[in-house]
Amino acid sequence: MFRKCNIPSSVIIIIVVFVTTLCISCENSLEEVKIISDKKYIPVEHGKDVEILYSDSAKIKARLLASEMNRYRENPPYIEMPKGIKLYFYDGNQKINSTLTADYAKIIQSGDNNIMEAKRKVVVVNEKNETLKTEHLVWNQKDERIISDAFVTITTADEIIMGDGLESNQSFTKYKIKKMRGTISLKK
Repeated sequence: MFRKCNIPSSVIIIIVVFVTTLCISCENSLEEVKIISDKKYIPVEHGKDVEILYSDSAKIKARLLASEMNRYRENPPYIEMPKGIKLYFYDGNQKINSTLTADYAKIIQSGDNNIMEAKRKVVVVNEKNETLKTEHLVWNQKDERIISDAFVTITTADEIIMGDGLESNQSFTKYKIKKMRGTISLKK
């Protein structure tokens, strides 16, 4: 009924070692596997080279560019841009008055308002070429405000200002540093 298999013992040892190595080398925990396989963590939309326009009364208020975008139907729904963004803010005359760039962004959609969280190498530049640099920033679309609780550096034509936290309008023309750390004068 059974035939004897003539497999050399060295082949059997190699197979046993291979299977054992596969079992031992698995690093995913059950929680990680569950998250990966759970459908709610899969984007309902995915796009490349995306442009999003924010407008009010047929006038563009902001224009967002992202090389990659994923939309999720969580509660609340959100959009993730894992490869960074470039965001242009417009004044009432449809002229760009400031820009915001970051290596990562997430927009939480809540009714008629969007809250964007920007992370990693966040840079805001206004019309006067004043520059804000930080690692974390939040933009409230409805209030047209920029807020950060992280360390910030603002470079103007005359000085470099450093501090912890900032509040500003989205055009970055009126800002307040929460906890000033110091100022460096650039005048000669």
